[in-house]
Amino acid sequence: MPKKILMSVSMRCEKCRSEALKIGAKTTGVTFVGIEGEEKDKVVVIGEGVDAACLVVRLRKKVGFADIISVTDVDDT
Repeated sequence: MPKKILMSVSMRCEKCRSEALKIGAKTTGVTFVGIEGEEKDKVVVIGEGVDAACLVVRLRKKVGFADIISVTDVDDT
């Protein structure tokens, strides 16, 4: 079953946002990557078999502070 992972990432510029989206898209099993929030500071990743902890570690290395807010099941209907 696909999971929706919502993460808070400190993205100070457009280059940081672009890098965060690239990292999410390169992750195995991801079907959707997007940015949410009023301040465009939350990254949403939807996919099957995605390791949320590994994804956050990669975001921290390349972009900056990142934290998992929630991991929920996605309804396919």
